[in-house]
Amino acid sequence: MTSRPRLHDNISFLQGLAAVALFAVLTLVFLTSSGWSAPAGFPDGSVTASIGYAMFDLTDQAAIESEPFLVAFEIIDLVLVAALVAAVMLAKREGGGGLYGAARKAIRTDGGREDDD
Repeated sequence: MTSRPRLHDNISFLQGLAAVALFAVLTLVFLTSSGWSAPAGFPDGSVTASIGYAMFDLTDQAAIESEPFLVAFEIIDLVLVAALVAAVMLAKREGGGGLYGAARKAIRTDGGREDDD
């Protein structure tokens, strides 16, 4: 049976006061700053078409400026996902579907190990 939580009053309130003071300072800076500008948004043109042009390094035809390395990023992404899937497939046990550890003993979900005896 659990008991209800009790408030310990023998702790230092200095950390709490410092957090409240920091919050007050940040709120004051945020509310009194005048350097906000209107949101710019995207320039005229198709965002989707610009992504397509960037994937094939045709950035001179894109309406919106972007980086020309999207294909390389996607290739690296696919290789890493394939490596992750292959690692999980190699770790699976052929018969029961469980996972093997580095010592080739079955890993139990409760953290223990099965006995080979």
